[in-house]
Amino acid sequence: MPTSDDEGTGSRVLVIIPTYNEAENIEAITGRVRAADPGVDILVADDNSPDGTGRIADRLAAADSQIHVMHRKGKEGLGAAYLAGFHWGLDASYDVLVEMDADGSHQPEQLPLLLAALRNADMVKGSRYVPGGSVVNWPRSRELISRGGGVWTRLMLGMKVRDPTGGFNAFRAQTLRTIGLDDVASAGYCFQLDLTWRVLKHGMTVAEVPIEFVEREYGHSKMSRAIVVEALIRTTLWGLDYRTSQLAKALGSARDTLRSRS
Repeated sequence: MPTSDDEGTGSRVLVIIPTYNEAENIEAITGRVRAADPGVDILVADDNSPDGTGRIADRLAAADSQIHVMHRKGKEGLGAAYLAGFHWGLDASYDVLVEMDADGSHQPEQLPLLLAALRNADMVKGSRYVPGGSVVNWPRSRELISRGGGVWTRLMLGMKVRDPTGGFNAFRAQTLRTIGLDDVASAGYCFQLDLTWRVLKHGMTVAEVPIEFVEREYGHSKMSRAIVVEALIRTTLWGLDYRTSQLAKALGSARDTLRSRS
């Protein structure tokens, strides 16, 4: 549980933006973040984009001391980029770390909502599926997959989070230190679910605030069938483990009750 406002909106905040071929978007998104909250810093984690995204980020960083660039050796996936960014931010003693897409689907103008909610939570998710949340310009098929994944997750894991795969997230630094980042190996949708599940399993709080999610205007989505399949398989395995653990505890409690009566 949060114990103070030391990691709230008045603290050092790092927004991590992973990129791969986001040359059309990176200047606009960093500018919008800086306008939305001039106090936050930005880390662009670029996976050696062949379209020159990294070079553009370097130019932006040279002109703005609050923009930083991490050049990674190649395309290793969203999860790996965020994990590298988390470690960079924790090593630099940031108090709050935020995940944000480069394509504008996570609107920087809504960042203050997440930071405000973090005063009373250990993790905050920008949610498309709580009252007030919405999705703009998404194909109906993709929204059905997303909503269906949320329903399956809640069924298997018993969590009450409405948008478990959402990727616009804010964390207290201590939350990330607690959940065991070195053990996270998932990617894509499943990476976001993995982090959320770890926070909940450690008895910490996850808050959701409504956001308007807007489909990208430029570039191409990194979503693939493999990412969806990975999320389905991992969620099912986690769910089976969770339900088995619940059953074992229930049987143990019943056995103890019978023994106490005999």
